[in-house]
Formats: sequence, C-alpha cells, structure tokens
Amino acid sequence: MRIALFEPEIAGNVGAVLRLGACLGAAIDLIEPMGFEWNDRRVRRTAMDYIDHVDVARHANFDAFRATIGSRRLVLFTTKSRQSAYEFRFMADDVLLFGKESAGVPPEIADGCDARVRIPIRPSVRSLNLAMTTALALGEALRQTATLPG
Repeated sequence: MRIALFEPEIAGNVGAVLRLGACLGAAIDLIEPMGFEWNDRRVRRTAMDYIDHVDVARHANFDAFRATIGSRRLVLFTTKSRQSAYEFRFMADDVLLFGKESAGVPPEIADGCDARVRIPIRPSVRSLNLAMTTALALGEALRQTATLPG
C-alpha cells in the first residue's frame, strides 16, 4: 500500500506521514510542488530517525506520479465524498491519495481517481488534520486487507 500527498504545504504534516509510513510499512509519494523546501528541518524534526525507514518517492507533478503507479487503484480521500472509508473495500495494492491542506485536489485530478472516500466526522466541523486523516485511512485500509504489521 502507498500513501500519496498532493502538493503538501506543511512540513510537519509530511514528517508525521513519513513516520506513519515507516511504522506501518507504507511507501510515501510526494507530488510537487510542496509548500516548503524538502530539506526543511521541520520535516526531519517530526519524522525523527524514522525517515530512514520509509520508502519516499518525489514526483515533479501529478502526471509524473500517475505514470509510476500502473494499474493500481487511486483512492482519493476527500471531504467532498459521501462514501465512508469504513464501508469502502480496500485492496492491498491501493494508493491512498490526500490533497493539499488548504484546497484538496483540483476537480480534474479528483475525476481521474478510481474512488473517492471520506473519513466521517461531525457535521459541525470542517476537516481533520492531514496527518490524522492519513493515519485513520491507512489504519483502516491495512486492517481490511489484513496487512497490518505484526
């Protein structure tokens, strides 16, 4: 399973997702441009030494990223979906896509995804933090596919 972050803007979120990937065995795709420099110390501070235990690929843009995933399903997590991630059937080779913190993904990218799902939250709030959403999503996908680490 892979996690893809579309144009992430906050270094600390990326660091937390890198640590998540290291702990749960998921590779991370970073789709540029990012809202910070890759060597930003906030990435390493949040990821700590876990950054050395995760497979990270950086892509110049969405088309470059898309060319690397072949026929794998691209599952977009978005607040604009009605499909709950807890009712969706994940597959072990899915790529879980998360949009930028301020704006998600553009409509043309959302339209090109194989599925759109959401993490259900109370209607009185707008959204979860990117790293929190990624953790909930990856945990559920790994649980469903019986691929959680030992």
